[in-house]
Amino acid sequence: MNRSKQVHPSTGEWPQKEIVIQEMMSSIAQIQRRFQAEGIDEERQWMISQTDNAEIKAFLQESTVVMLHVIDAVGRLEPVNGITISKQFDIPRGSVSKVTRRLIVLGVIQSESLPDNKKEVLFRLTPLGKDIYDLHEALHGQIERNAKRFMQRYTLDELQLLAAGMRDTLGTSFVEPADGQEEAEGSRSGAPETAVISEILGQLQRLEERELRKVRDMIQLMFF
Repeated sequence: MNRSKQVHPSTGEWPQKEIVIQEMMSSIAQIQRRFQAEGIDEERQWMISQTDNAEIKAFLQESTVVMLHVIDAVGRLEPVNGITISKQFDIPRGSVSKVTRRLIVLGVIQSESLPDNKKEVLFRLTPLGKDIYDLHEALHGQIERNAKRFMQRYTLDELQLLAAGMRDTLGTSFVEPADGQEEAEGSRSGAPETAVISEILGQLQRLEERELRKVRDMIQLMFF
């Protein structure tokens, strides 16, 4: 379907389309709450279950998402300085400085200076840091394998529809109405008032009823 052209549903189709959209918005709100509730805790518990190393277990109990991202950055780029970590992984420089100092204290990374430039500080993983990095990589592999296996249940058309929706969402503002579309007065008075949900609602209104039902069914299968 050409998504550059606005879809104008018929008078008879509009109420049905609105019902499907509202069902999907409710599911999306539940997905948001689920991911916020689980998030890093689910990943942390998986990594803890995969190691017998008491040091790693203790670190993971106290670790933050940014800590794991910095370890990942150092493991991929070492020896690497803080500026490169910030640029390559989109982490604020202040956060990189704070986290690297903490990781040095915990014995996860180590710092060194260049012989000809003492101000240039580079970071490397310690043996403990390497073990944590490898465990985090194993988590990424686990997630990727499970995601690919999960998505095999869908047809090519269904996957293409989801991929198109994701591309549309990534290329659209989360503040302004999608493609200049105005909100229908009162039509979304009961929808959750969040920027993400409002944006997704704008994207959904561009789909035909048949496609909306497919997306609704896929959300139910994927998350509930």
